[in-house]
Amino acid sequence: MTSSLLDSYDGVLFDLDGVLYAGPHAIPGAAQAVEQLVSRDVPRGYVTNNASRSAEQVAAHLNELGIPALTHEVFGSAPAGIALLSAALDPGSKVLVTGSGYLRTLVQEAGFHLAESAADHPAAVIQGFDPALGWADLAEAAYAVNDGAQWFATNLDLSIPREHGIAPGNGALVEAVGRATGTSPAAAGKPEPVMFTQAAEALKMQRPLVIGDRLDTDVLGGNRAGFDTALVLTGIDTLESAQLADESMRPDWILRDLGQLFDGTHEALQEHAGA
Repeated sequence: MTSSLLDSYDGVLFDLDGVLYAGPHAIPGAAQAVEQLVSRDVPRGYVTNNASRSAEQVAAHLNELGIPALTHEVFGSAPAGIALLSAALDPGSKVLVTGSGYLRTLVQEAGFHLAESAADHPAAVIQGFDPALGWADLAEAAYAVNDGAQWFATNLDLSIPREHGIAPGNGALVEAVGRATGTSPAAAGKPEPVMFTQAAEALKMQRPLVIGDRLDTDVLGGNRAGFDTALVLTGIDTLESAQLADESMRPDWILRDLGQLFDGTHEALQEHAGA
């Protein structure tokens, strides 16, 4: 009898967009898969580059979709971005936030003053995803960076799965500012390994499996953290892109969907060679 993929791991670290949901809807089978993990008492963590919502909001959204989640199981890139700011700036520095109200709140809670525009001469700009961002917001960020402000990004995801398909992510908006400034930001979030290692430590996982839909963030970040990784084919990347990827971005496993965590039909990437 073929063993379950989970037999080799003591927990699972999930990406969210493209793995558990796309826009406002759960990916088919995702809720059932997480419920099985709960019933087996397998620890779970949710590691997301989305910086527009708090851990409480993310957990609430997951529960609304029928996916069990607790606030302490959610690890996001916004707090990671704040850590970069705090390491680089003096307390009380002015910061221009190009992002959500949640990100603005975190900046204030970290002891910084909010700049309302480039005219306030902020010491730094921090850019995170918010679907309400417009050209004027990106322009103010570019003005500030060109005026000498340090530039930080919560993540560099170029695209994001949404209900109607693939849409521009924070990285695409960051690139717009980069085109206007000729520079690039210091970035937090995946593919940096810190969120994965923090999540594993907080949830007492020694050998977690990282599951994501993106090679350049989820798989690369999990690999950098020294964990095994699985690419699930319900989001951005495909089997073909995994086969062609640089070694650093190749997953250990390919999953058609999350049901393959349990039914013994999972396959290692090399088993698809020549497919």
